Amino acid sequence: MADQKIFAGPRIRRIRGAKGLTQTAMAEGLGISPSYLNLIERNQRPLTVQLILKLASVYKVDPHELQGEARGSVAALKEVFTDPLLVGELPGDQELIEFAEAAPNASAAVIKLFRAYREQAERLSDLNQLLAREGRATALSGARLPIDEVHEIFERRPNHFASLEEEAEAFTSVLDPGDDLFGALKAWLKREYGIVVKVLPVATMPNWRRRYDRHSQRLFLSERLSPFDQLREVAMEACLIRMTVAVAGEIEALRLTTDEARRLARFELGRYAAHALMMPYQPFHAAAVRSRYDIDVLRSRFGVSFEQAANRLTMLQRPGASGVPFFMLEIDNAGNRFRKAGSQGFPQSRFGGGCPKLPVHVTFTQPGQIFVEAVEMPDGAEFLCIARTLEGPQGAFSERPRRTALLLGCDIGLRDDIVYGTVLPGSAAGAKMGGGTVVARRGGPACRLCARVGCLARAEPPVTRPLGLDEMVTGLSAFDFQ
Repeated sequence: MADQKIFAGPRIRRIRGAKGLTQTAMAEGLGISPSYLNLIERNQRPLTVQLILKLASVYKVDPHELQGEARGSVAALKEVFTDPLLVGELPGDQELIEFAEAAPNASAAVIKLFRAYREQAERLSDLNQLLAREGRATALSGARLPIDEVHEIFERRPNHFASLEEEAEAFTSVLDPGDDLFGALKAWLKREYGIVVKVLPVATMPNWRRRYDRHSQRLFLSERLSPFDQLREVAMEACLIRMTVAVAGEIEALRLTTDEARRLARFELGRYAAHALMMPYQPFHAAAVRSRYDIDVLRSRFGVSFEQAANRLTMLQRPGASGVPFFMLEIDNAGNRFRKAGSQGFPQSRFGGGCPKLPVHVTFTQPGQIFVEAVEMPDGAEFLCIARTLEGPQGAFSERPRRTALLLGCDIGLRDDIVYGTVLPGSAAGAKMGGGTVVARRGGPACRLCARVGCLARAEPPVTRPLGLDEMVTGLSAFDFQ
């Protein structure tokens, strides 16, 4: 306590007010001058150990109350000021602390108001999705962060960029990689730009996947990355250097509104180009058709990861040589959805992707296992869903591994073209796939947009139905509705 300066002016002022004391009366009780107490209350002087002990003995104040800052309120206020409407007004931490300390009731009211606002915004978003599914366009939108704008645009449009595919094919001809694309890319970077690729240990590069040092002309990769991810990082760097004009043209066509959004889009397009380089369109499309879109076969044939091969399947929409129109969803184990894409755009209005009954959630119970399910939506639309966990960058023994889950889906009518469709009831093959888990499940786009009754997985009531609060009857769901 003696080594820590404690500024507790607002708390001292509240204690004095609660006891009905003037500054002169309180200063006399503490054995200090009124002017010094005034400086303390304005946070211009810290509390000393002697003053803390005096407050405890004279006014029965708990010393821990004087030491503790309103950490919960400060954290909640930080969340308030990260909203797009207020992000430009974000105060420093000290200003938030002063606000929380000086006016705790007012700060609590601000937090409460923000949470109500966010709840209403989520409800409007849900209603917007519901109306869109019914073909009724709306203009319900609010301020968005750049990452939200980029995600929304990429999710709406087909995950196919013809100019980048052409550039990747031309680049492949230049590289002539044979069976060693990683070596060919390193040699090209060194030969054309003097860039040397080097893998560094975790202790040297603890916080980055990739870092390019312009001064030394070296591209550093983290040893945490798998060989597949190291290849993608080098391919991204090479593609962003070689395809500058094509990438800039695609970014311009997206009509993004901020420089930050354009920077994020450049990263996404670099990832796309890297996949196109690692899995050239024509050979990959031909192999996908021959293997009936078996992801494990494709990953082995092209030397890529499960995630990279599955991602590439959503890009096969070249006119005259298109593949099954897959869509993709990736989540973490907390249910956060942070990647959505589709050959024809992600089917948000039809599929949603927010249902807790989807197989992507259960994959975390059996990492590495492929789950295959037929999912029926409330409107009768059916989808074939393939789900599996993905392993992130490798950690040390003491670190918890990062694990996400990927869902790849398509219309159920295409199941006979896909190896995973053979396990579904009523398929042409009717065979069982070893090691897979097969379930036919009735789901929904999201709890707030789904009116299925008696759903054990329901987490929220639907916005379209009034709650059915009947003291005499309790349904299977935690939220009964009429």
